[in-house]
Amino acid sequence: MLSLIFQNTFLDLIGSPPGSMIFVLLLSVITASISTLLTRWLVDTEEINRKQTQIKAHEEEKQKIVELAEVDPERYKKARKKWERKDGMLKKTQQRMALQRMKPTCVTFLPMIIIFGVLNSVVFSGAQVALSPMHANDIPLIGNFISAGPIWINFTAWYFLCSLGINTLVQRLLKLQSQASGGMGGMFAGQKAKALEFPDV
Repeated sequence: MLSLIFQNTFLDLIGSPPGSMIFVLLLSVITASISTLLTRWLVDTEEINRKQTQIKAHEEEKQKIVELAEVDPERYKKARKKWERKDGMLKKTQQRMALQRMKPTCVTFLPMIIIFGVLNSVVFSGAQVALSPMHANDIPLIGNFISAGPIWINFTAWYFLCSLGINTLVQRLLKLQSQASGGMGGMFAGQKAKALEFPDV
């Protein structure tokens, strides 16, 4: 009897704001922590970071080789061949890294689908979970999917927003985030290097 009363009280508490907002926030913290701990356990993060540093340096080297084309064509040809041989090996390394990173997802995928399916369809079905700073319906393409009213968003939208910040925070606290990425600047620099084409000399 007491357990039934407690269960009904708990569901009432998390079924509407602010209880729903806090519950989903805590859920995202727990999920991010489990995922990060599994990554530390199943993935050799030090090796991944070392390889990421090598890949980043390799991509940056491409820019220097392209600049050699007009200055020293002979040296450019040799450097280009060496870079392309190394690039083939590093692409295989990237594939192995991607498989390594998938290990935690393989463990958590099915349980998370079941848990979130139950929460989304039973506990928070059509519920107003969190206030939105704007009309959710005004967001192109996904407005109807995330909206739970004129100024409210649903469980899926609020969990996604919480996860964006919480995942990064938990990874930094547990020192899991790669130091090779160099932030947004490093990411854009890497994309720019990838977009470069070797000129024919």
